[in-house]
Amino acid sequence: MIDRLRAALRTATQALLAEMNAAGHWTGELSSSALSTATAIVALGAVDREKHAGLIHGGERWLREHQNADGGWGDTTRSKSNISTTALCWAALGGEDARATAWLARARGGDDLTAAVVARYGKDRTFSVPILMHLAICGRIDWREVMALPFELAALPHQLFGALQLPVVSYALPALIAIGQAIHHHAPSRNPLARLFRAAGKSHTLDKLARIQPDNGGFLEATPLTSFVTMALASTGLRDHRVIRKGVTFLTSSARPDGSWPIDTNLATWVTTLAIKASPADALKPEQKLTLREWLLGQQYRVEHPYTHAAPGGWAWTDLPGGVPDADDTPGALLALLRLGLVDTEMHRAGEAGVRWLLGVQNRDGGIPTFCRGWGALPFDRSAPDLTAHTLRAWSAWLPHLSERTKARVERAIPRALHFLETSQRTDGSWLPLWFGNEHSLDDENPIHGTAHVLAGLHALDEAGLPHAASAQARGEAFLVSHQLPDGGWSGAADGPASVEETALAVEALAGTRHVAATDRGVAWLIERVESGAWREPAPIGFYFAKLWYHERLYPLIWTVGALEKAAALQQ
Repeated sequence: MIDRLRAALRTATQALLAEMNAAGHWTGELSSSALSTATAIVALGAVDREKHAGLIHGGERWLREHQNADGGWGDTTRSKSNISTTALCWAALGGEDARATAWLARARGGDDLTAAVVARYGKDRTFSVPILMHLAICGRIDWREVMALPFELAALPHQLFGALQLPVVSYALPALIAIGQAIHHHAPSRNPLARLFRAAGKSHTLDKLARIQPDNGGFLEATPLTSFVTMALASTGLRDHRVIRKGVTFLTSSARPDGSWPIDTNLATWVTTLAIKASPADALKPEQKLTLREWLLGQQYRVEHPYTHAAPGGWAWTDLPGGVPDADDTPGALLALLRLGLVDTEMHRAGEAGVRWLLGVQNRDGGIPTFCRGWGALPFDRSAPDLTAHTLRAWSAWLPHLSERTKARVERAIPRALHFLETSQRTDGSWLPLWFGNEHSLDDENPIHGTAHVLAGLHALDEAGLPHAASAQARGEAFLVSHQLPDGGWSGAADGPASVEETALAVEALAGTRHVAATDRGVAWLIERVESGAWREPAPIGFYFAKLWYHERLYPLIWTVGALEKAAALQQ
C-alpha cells in the first residue's frame, strides 16, 4: 500500500497547493447558505426594496431552487431541513409556500412557531430572538411574541458584561443593541421604569454600535448578524443611519453571482494556518514560506480590539476587518509560524505576544474559551476541549523559544489546562468540540472531531516531554478505534455516513500509536477516496455561531493531506 499512499499524498498535496491564491495564501470557499440568503434579502427589503430589487429577486430565486425535497431548507445545500432556516426562508418568501408551511407544521408538532423556535435554543437568546424578530418584520408573528433584550446594558463598561450574565453570547453585542431597540420600538415594555431606562439608553448604545462596526460594515464578517442588525434598525425608521448604510454596503458587496450569500465572507487565516500545518515539510518553496510568514505576521492584532476589547497579540479567522481575535486561530497561527522557519526577532516578538494572549484568556477552570475570559453562562462562551488542546499544542511548541518570564507562566498554565481536559472527558473516552458538529447526531455533537483534536494536543505534550494524561489519552484512542465504521471510515454520528474530514482527523490522531490496524484501514479508506476523486466533497460539519452549519471547500483537502503525510512519514 505504500506506493498508493505516496501517490495519493502527491495528488492531495498538489491539489492543496493549487488552491493558493495570487497573494500567496489560501482563501477557501464557504458554502452558500439559505439562512444567510433569507436574512440578507429581508434586510435589503427593509431598507429599500425597490433599490435592491435585483439582489432580492436573485436571492428569492436561489432559495426556491435550493428548497429541499421535503419542503424545508437546511443551512447548506447538503444539509437536512431545520426549523430555524426553514422559518426564515418561509417568511422571506412571503409565508405562502405551501410545502414550507406543511414542513413547519410537522416540525413544530403541537407547539406554535414561536414556542418551537424558543425550544430549539433554550436559555440562549442569541439566535432565537433574531429569528423571531425576522418573522415579526415579515408579518408572520406579532411583535409581542419576541422576547425583549436589555440593550440598555450595553451602555455599561464592557468589564461588567461577563458578570451581568447577558442572555446572548459575548460576540452578539451588535444584535443585543439593534434588535433590543427594534423590540422596544414595536413592543415597548409595559413596565414604565423599563421603558424609561431603555429610552434613555437608546442614543448611547446606537453610538456604541457605530463605533464597533468594522469599516466594511460586516459585523464578524457574518451575513446573518449584519442582516439582523440592518433589518432591526430599518424597522424602526432609521434607514439612513450610518450603521445601516455600512451594513447595506457589506451585504450588497458580499452577494454571490448565483443570488446567494455565504454564512461568513471567508476563513482565510484559519484555512491558511491549517494548510501550512498539514503540508509536507518540502511542499512549500522558500519564497512561498517567506510570503506566508509575512502575511501571517501581518494578521496579528497589535492593539486592543474595539469590539471585544481583546488584548493585543491574537489572530482572527479572517484577514478582513470584521474578524475578532480568538483562541483557535491564535494557536493555529503560532504553530504555522514555527512550521515556516527560523524564530528571528520579529517572529519571537509575535510568538511571545500570541502566547501571552492565550494565557490571558485561560478560564478559572483551566480551559480555554473562544473570545473572552470569564463569560461562562452560555455554550459558545465556555471553555472548550478542542480550543484547550489546540492551545496546549501551541504552548508546548513555543516553550523553548519563550522568555523566562513567559515560559514560567506557560509551565503553570499547562497543568491547569490538562486538568480541564481530564475532567471534561466523557465516560466513553471522548471529548466534544465547540466549533464542529454532525447534523446526523441527535444532539448535533461530533465526538470524533473533538476527540481527534484533543489527542493531537496530548500527543504534542508527550513529544515535548511534558505531562500528558496518558490514561485519558489511551481512553480517547480506544474511543476512536471502537467507533470506526466497517468500511474503515469515521462519522461523528453513530448512524451517519463517514466523511473525509472526520476520517482524516481520526487517522492523524491514531497514526503512530499502537492502533496500527485501525490506522491502516482508515488510510486505505482515504486513499480510495483520493483515487476516485470523491475526497474533494466537503461535509457540513462546521458548526458556526448559534447552531448554524457550514462546509468549507478546503477542509477535506487540508485534513487528507495532514493524515496521509503523517501516515507516510511512519513508513520511512
